[in-house]
Amino acid sequence: MTLGFVAVFWIVGAASSSIFEGPAPGLKAEVAATAHFWPDHWTAVLASALWARNLPGYILGTVLVLLVGVPVERQIGSLKLALAAIAAQVAGVLAATGVWEATRLLMGSWARGLDATYFLGPSAMVYGSLLAATASMGPLWRRRIRLGLFGLLILLAFYSGGFTDLVRLGAGAAGALLGPVLLGRRPRLRRPVSSRHEGRVLIALLVAVSAVGPVVAGLTPHAAGPLAVLRLIFTDIQPVDPQTLQSVCAIPAQHRECEAMLLQLRAGGGAIFMAIVPSFLLLLLAEGLRRGRRAAWFGAVLVQAALSVLALITMVGVLQAAGPNTVAGELVDASRVGGRTHPLTLVLPLLLPVILFAVLLACQPMFPVAAPRGTYRRLALRVLGLAGLLGVLYVLLGVALAPGFSPDPTLADLVADVPDRFLPLGFTVDLPPAFFPESTPAVLLYEGVGIAFWVISGGWILTSFLRPAHPRSGADIDRARAILRAGRGSSISWMTTWPGNVYWFSSSGESFVAYRVIAGIALTLGGPVGPGSGTGDEVNEFAAYCRSNGWSPCFYSVHTEVREAASSLGWDSVQVAQETILPLAGLSFRGKQFQDIRTAMNNAAKAGISAEWVRYPAATLAIQAQIQAISEEWVADRKMPEMGFTLGGVEELNDPEVRCLLAIDVRHHVHAVTSWLPVYRDGRIAGWTLDLMRGRSSGFRPGIEFLIASAALSFRDEGFDFISLSGAPLAHAPGEEQIRLRDAGPDEAGRLERLLDRLGSALEPLYGFRSLLAFKGKFRPLYAPLYMVYPDSAALPGIASALTRAYLPDLALRERFRLAGSVLRRGAKTRGASGRS
Repeated sequence: MTLGFVAVFWIVGAASSSIFEGPAPGLKAEVAATAHFWPDHWTAVLASALWARNLPGYILGTVLVLLVGVPVERQIGSLKLALAAIAAQVAGVLAATGVWEATRLLMGSWARGLDATYFLGPSAMVYGSLLAATASMGPLWRRRIRLGLFGLLILLAFYSGGFTDLVRLGAGAAGALLGPVLLGRRPRLRRPVSSRHEGRVLIALLVAVSAVGPVVAGLTPHAAGPLAVLRLIFTDIQPVDPQTLQSVCAIPAQHRECEAMLLQLRAGGGAIFMAIVPSFLLLLLAEGLRRGRRAAWFGAVLVQAALSVLALITMVGVLQAAGPNTVAGELVDASRVGGRTHPLTLVLPLLLPVILFAVLLACQPMFPVAAPRGTYRRLALRVLGLAGLLGVLYVLLGVALAPGFSPDPTLADLVADVPDRFLPLGFTVDLPPAFFPESTPAVLLYEGVGIAFWVISGGWILTSFLRPAHPRSGADIDRARAILRAGRGSSISWMTTWPGNVYWFSSSGESFVAYRVIAGIALTLGGPVGPGSGTGDEVNEFAAYCRSNGWSPCFYSVHTEVREAASSLGWDSVQVAQETILPLAGLSFRGKQFQDIRTAMNNAAKAGISAEWVRYPAATLAIQAQIQAISEEWVADRKMPEMGFTLGGVEELNDPEVRCLLAIDVRHHVHAVTSWLPVYRDGRIAGWTLDLMRGRSSGFRPGIEFLIASAALSFRDEGFDFISLSGAPLAHAPGEEQIRLRDAGPDEAGRLERLLDRLGSALEPLYGFRSLLAFKGKFRPLYAPLYMVYPDSAALPGIASALTRAYLPDLALRERFRLAGSVLRRGAKTRGASGRS
């Protein structure tokens, strides 16, 4: 189908002599899609896809069709490709025409721009069929392609605003809606769930689009989109019209304005770069946001706040009837509908920076990654030093090149002009300069100082985002890792090295506790890590430290020895998880009880699937991309956000000491992945703890069983003592739950245990913790309870809130109410069942 369309595309173009310069005027009126296609030119709705504007249009259209059409046709089939392409083409033209009808009443300048343009080419079919095909892709690439492509289409439609841009956007939207229908399933209407990493990518994409859009509008002749006026605020790229220049320069009283326009007319790429400095900075900050950098978030907030203030000032100027030679005046002219200014055309574009500012503020928890201590203090000093050096250089060379300027600048003129060389063009264009460069060396100096400053500074900013991230104190994490390797920790102690934790060190300096303070609760991740003695003293000392800071301590997910030490101090406790441990000495999956495990391993061998150890930081990009895709698919299948705290994700794999075991076939296709954390005992790795455990929905089904069994046998052969299949939160060993509920008394701990049981039951459909524990039971492990210990029952509401925010930091308020309602309903059912029994 794809190759047939390409052949028809070129045959029709050659037969109508349209390949080099497009269809002749008479033919163009019949085949080009416009806002006036009905009723005389309705055939242009489909015919417009078979012609292009010129030879480059034919070449680019062919390349686009082949690049997208061939893989899409192989993926969804020829008939579905044809249906998606035709439906997208028709829907795109109809949608663009509908927008034109609406804008005639609201946005006159945009309607005039749409009325003067037309659509030719196969691009609408290509975008529509590609977005339809995303319905058959995994969540990661489906989301990335849709957001990337829609970001591009929306950018062009709202900033450039041509009829062609609207047709492509409408075709893309139609393809995205039609794709699930073609594949025989309903479109997903619920809010998509993504991991923290993917959420950062999406926010970065939003910031990048907001940065590039005004530049596109500024560089596009006759841009008429509803957001095109933002180029006057963001970039101030204002191409000089020769007729306007002639009329202005003919008036002696406007000689300053004439000189400024002459300068802008002579200015080349240097002036354009200085005009788009805000967009340049936002693109750099978008890369930092993608990496989760806190400094990038802070910088983006500052830039958007400045642009929001500038937009507010501009809006006030518009309301006060700004003059014709100001930015506000140009906004008034651009927003006139039928001879009057429509407020909607001004308010909506100027609200965009405010909306982005609010989005960044709301998403602040997604960007916790800090640079090494002192990074930005040194960066600020370097930037200031660079500005001083370039300023001095500008003055000295300016004095030497003074005859190349008009008029000749004095030393005082050059010194006064230094700040303007570093400011974006939009901040200086309304103030005519005191002198202009005439000679080539003078122009290079005049424009080059600002370009050199921002390019070098931008490189330094980007480098700061690329430097390895450290927690708040790099010395603390290094010290904690040294204690962890030399001492004795629990099976989850390696999780204390994850981001988000801070460290308390005992007075002896031999032990530490990893914790995070949430709503006044010092919530620990496991118990004290150290030589293994004096646990009671360490618990007491840490509690005293918390009291001195006004916090309430809570040791979470600790073993029996810490519980007993805390109990001797009068603390209460409650079981919160069940750990499963598999000793490796003499391990062999023989006997009837391991039948499922042996079946998984045998089926893997028959399918050509093997277990392969990798370290994620050293893995190839192809392997890393597949692991990310598997993880995103797993997250998207959940109705709630990805959990954290004691449950790691892809970000926690980026550690050279964490081992990953992959189920991979002969085509290097990854079917499942597990990650294993080291457990140190007295200076050696005694065992490994299972953390990440995710498989591809369309891959080898028993992939996780195969990987766990393969890892156990591999670790046994390497001489390790045990593996921990980690704890299952809010779950209990078989037969234990009823005993606990029967023995739980009327005290606070008993009520908390019943509440946690209800919470586990409510979360089971969402996260499947109890099913996970049952799955791990296939390996016939030993069970070890994990406890939460706390000194004061009055702090239990705060502890519950802290645990929720630690496990679900990205949980929205609506989802919190939904979860609470689910717990209450589950609790009511449990009480009702108990009363009947």
